[in-house]
Amino acid sequence: MVGSNAAAGLQEGERASLEPFARLLLLLGAVLLLWRRKYPVQVAFGTAATAMVYLGAGYPYGPVFLTVALGVFSAVVAGHRGAAWTAMGAFWAGHVLVAHWLYRWLPPAGDDAADWGQEVVVVTWVVAIVAFSELARARREQWARDRAERAQAARRRADEERLRIARELHDVLAHSISVINVQAGVGLALLDSDPEQARTALTTIKAASKEALGEVRQVLDTLRTPGDAPRAPAPGLARLPELVEQAAGAGLTVEVEGTAAALPPGTDLAAFRIVQEALTNVVRHSGSRHARVRLERGEGEGGGELRLRIDDDGPATGADAGGSGNGLAGMRERVAALGGTIEAGPRADGGFRVLAVLPVRASREAEEDR
Repeated sequence: MVGSNAAAGLQEGERASLEPFARLLLLLGAVLLLWRRKYPVQVAFGTAATAMVYLGAGYPYGPVFLTVALGVFSAVVAGHRGAAWTAMGAFWAGHVLVAHWLYRWLPPAGDDAADWGQEVVVVTWVVAIVAFSELARARREQWARDRAERAQAARRRADEERLRIARELHDVLAHSISVINVQAGVGLALLDSDPEQARTALTTIKAASKEALGEVRQVLDTLRTPGDAPRAPAPGLARLPELVEQAAGAGLTVEVEGTAAALPPGTDLAAFRIVQEALTNVVRHSGSRHARVRLERGEGEGGGELRLRIDDDGPATGADAGGSGNGLAGMRERVAALGGTIEAGPRADGGFRVLAVLPVRASREAEEDR
């Protein structure tokens, strides 16, 4: 209203004065903008129509154009580009008709045709509004895509971390509880007939449970303090003798062949967990009391590869022989994360074999990237 009053003073004698109907049109155009987010198309056409009636009635040029600009801007940003361009085009076409042909029959009386150079200004104004609206729309869409990508990346990282923790807990608990289960059965069977052997079984249960609690506590400490480095080193093949000793406590003799040189932490942890899970499956699902673990380090460009082979002579003791559940799935996920391969299945001559190939170079690069 203030801007239109000032424009009317500057155009006095050239355009019609601001009578109540003109003020009603100015108010209507401004009020329509209150609904520009909920009804952007209707507001774009409504503000254009209101401004066209205002100019057709011969009222002064001025801030009335701002309502059209805001209405069209809101429609473009909301994604209704066609409707916004149509509303702006109709407004410009209506202005051309009023300024160059219909002015004879419209107020103010005695008005002359507008200069065609004025249309250049109007077209420039229209193009500027559309260009600014398109720029704002593009920026908003880019921001929305960026937010969606960040959210997706955060969900992916959370899923990967959840799977990693699930694998760690499964590998820790499955192995230790399998040993505890076997030794508990031995202890119950020998409690009356051989108390000393039952005592040995209970000692093994105590040691296995203590180790499991320690590793679970380490995983939980990592969850509680995600920004701090773990206070205990991650398990690796250096602890292979402990696995052999635990397996012996469960009645399984393990023969280890070969050694592996120093490995990157990720590869070392994955190799340890694969051997641990394979021996757990032998204890739980195989009738064999003997297993063989073979380590081969192949040298090559960038670090070579580590080959792990775990064999047992079977036979299977149940339909789920080989541990075809979460254990094998966890091993496959670990190997895939390092870019390696794994095969697990029955051997042609009986028994079961797990064969994993871990590229040392790929794992080192992955840790550096991480």
